[in-house]
Amino acid sequence: MQKNLLEIRNLCVSIGEKEILKNFSLSVPKGEVHALMGPNGTGKSTLAKALAGHPDYTVTAGEAFLDGVQIIGKKPDEIARLGLFIAFQYPVEIPGVTIANFIRAMKKARLAPGETLNAKEFYAELYAKMDELKIDRSFTSRAVNDGFSGGEKKRCDILQLMMAKPSYAILDETDSGLDIDALRIVSAGVNHMRSPDFGAIVITHYQRLLDYIVPDKVHIMAEGRIVLSGDKSLALKLEERGYDWVRQNMVQGA
Repeated sequence: MQKNLLEIRNLCVSIGEKEILKNFSLSVPKGEVHALMGPNGTGKSTLAKALAGHPDYTVTAGEAFLDGVQIIGKKPDEIARLGLFIAFQYPVEIPGVTIANFIRAMKKARLAPGETLNAKEFYAELYAKMDELKIDRSFTSRAVNDGFSGGEKKRCDILQLMMAKPSYAILDETDSGLDIDALRIVSAGVNHMRSPDFGAIVITHYQRLLDYIVPDKVHIMAEGRIVLSGDKSLALKLEERGYDWVRQNMVQGA
């Protein structure tokens, strides 16, 4: 299997008796950001949760490889340690666990045997990233997402992303609920991660996010699979013509 690649092959995923993803295939190399768009219910969030190892999502067929390692069937913590970060559409609240302790535990879990986490260096890095995202430093002592606004939750997600430094990330509607200032700040955090050692799938409904996080490729989903792919101009065309245009293309291509 090829390294430096998140590779999904003919993935089929069901929730209960309902099949959501149907032979979904996508390859995202390190160094690239791909946008994934599509109407509600087409399987975008299902993809993120299935790849994360969520127990409610059953993979009935297909494969997914992270740098050549099969991740289907692995536990969520194993998948995370292999280098996949997921920012979900609705971040979970964790009462009683502070942001600082949560991120410190995350960093410790990824240390190699014999390595230790230097507390002074950890807080210096954490505060620098918080300043960059315009998160008040007092948030380190607040419980993760507990009582946060939508924008604060999304900034907290990007803070975790920047501290985790994963090989790949799937960002599920990171722009949801953000005003224009928060959108710019969050997008800058994602752009800060871009490098030859990082690949990402950005799930969104709207072109506006892609004005700030310019994708290398755009994919449009319908009926549980990718039906159109192209460069960033595809998102502009989608915004102009809507999903009826996508359906018409599917019928013509059938």
